[in-house]
Amino acid sequence: MTKELSVRTGHAQRANVRGLMEPPPISGPSRILVLGASGAGKSTLSRAIGSRVGLPVVHLDALYWTPGWVASDAASFRAKVATAAAGDAWVMDGNYSSSLDLRLPRAEVVIWLDLPRRIYFPRAVWWTLRGYGRPRADVGEGNPERFDWSFFRNWVWTYPSRRPGQAKLMAQLPPGLHGITLRSPADVRKFVAGLPQSLVVGASDCGNTLDKLSALSR
Repeated sequence: MTKELSVRTGHAQRANVRGLMEPPPISGPSRILVLGASGAGKSTLSRAIGSRVGLPVVHLDALYWTPGWVASDAASFRAKVATAAAGDAWVMDGNYSSSLDLRLPRAEVVIWLDLPRRIYFPRAVWWTLRGYGRPRADVGEGNPERFDWSFFRNWVWTYPSRRPGQAKLMAQLPPGLHGITLRSPADVRKFVAGLPQSLVVGASDCGNTLDKLSALSR
């Protein structure tokens, strides 16, 4: 009897130690917007969040472009965005400021990839060249990767002229809507490593949390 009690006590003590070492379960947000320049990694980050947290991913480019790189008309695009935003759970990437009025009221977290142009512009060019002629899941079926120099010159390169609008948006998010700004590839890596905690506390705070948990486990 004494031996059995000792075994049970040992199991309980080990369980308590594991409980101190393991992070508590987090009931995180289920509707997340990802914004930023082309080449900043919006789709990549969205897929990482979806995979880690178990949320469906919605690429706005895939809703906007129809086969043959034909743009949706404004009414049909807004209808598709409204349907997607009405879902209970999603990670949605893409800027499309004309549809923010449909997405922001439903979102629980907004992530802004505020990377410098020296990072996102070469990335955008490289990713396009690497995937040239191949299908892309984030722009829908029937739209193989293409190289459109006017897109890089008139849209990707000129993103800094639109950046103040996104900075203002992040600074004026409605109460209850959590904003997270990631300004470097290192920020993004730390954020992904800290999922799902980083969706609640942010990348830098999550890094501190992970350091504490790692110290406890030693």
